[in-house]
Amino acid sequence: MSRGYEPQEVRRVRTPRRGEIPAVVEQILGHGKLRVRCTDGKVRLGRIPGKMKKRIWIREGDVVLIKPWEFQSDEKADIVWRYTRTEANWLEKRGYLNL
Repeated sequence: MSRGYEPQEVRRVRTPRRGEIPAVVEQILGHGKLRVRCTDGKVRLGRIPGKMKKRIWIREGDVVLIKPWEFQSDEKADIVWRYTRTEANWLEKRGYLNL
């Protein structure tokens, strides 16, 4: 192997499962809450669960995967996953992300 060459890690992109919707972060509201625009056309209040809050940083414009609450499903949701820019491009090419 030549010096400076790093083999790229091949990772599978997490696709939306049942009940999950891709969304784009519109605004950070603080205290682990953010406003997201979902692919179903609704704007929801997203909440970052405690186990994700310490591990991952989410910024405006990031593509996330949300799971709407069973109660108030049109208004509130939990953030399940944050996609990298490359993964978001892959989702857009495959038709999962149509905003």
